Amino acid sequence: MFIAPAFAQGAAPAPGMDFMSFLPMIVIFVLFYFMLIRPQQKRAKEQQAMLAALAKGDEVVTSGGMVGRITKVNEQYVTLELADGVEILFQRSAVAARLEKGTIKNNK
Repeated sequence: MFIAPAFAQGAAPAPGMDFMSFLPMIVIFVLFYFMLIRPQQKRAKEQQAMLAALAKGDEVVTSGGMVGRITKVNEQYVTLELADGVEILFQRSAVAARLEKGTIKNNK
């Protein structure tokens, strides 16, 4: 025969689970936490605080881009006055940002 028989080698001894093998995963998780998870949680807390602090007379922008002044505030809904005599009911969660007082008058 020209080809020598091939035999399987015995299983290599498993290396011990040391700290250095987990170090890259730990570093990646820490980076993800500080660059993605933590800022997102901070933004969500700020948004919830802003929604809880909405009051009559505040000028806001909705997630759809509507700009108006709050005329009524409910637990789940706010009524926005978009123009003189034009009021629309929105869910409180649809409010994207609160504007400074006088923003609507300055832009008309």
